[in-house]
Amino acid sequence: MKSLVLVAALTLITGPAWATCKSDAADKKLAGAALKSFMTKCQNDAKAACAKTSKDMKLAGAAKNSHEKKCLTDAVGS
Repeated sequence: MKSLVLVAALTLITGPAWATCKSDAADKKLAGAALKSFMTKCQNDAKAACAKTSKDMKLAGAAKNSHEKKCLTDAVGS
């Protein structure tokens, strides 16, 4: 039950799994300086959200680094 609540909370925090910075930029048909600005802001927002989830989960060391790296990759898109 706790894991189900955690998954639900993370989904609310990070948004739908299919929404990424890259897909949002493509949907908005951004290019050039607008694309760069959008991606920079989106990545910074994602970093902050990932850091917050790491803190909420009380992760440290390698677990924190691994979680934040995967979280950021998922948020930005590959």
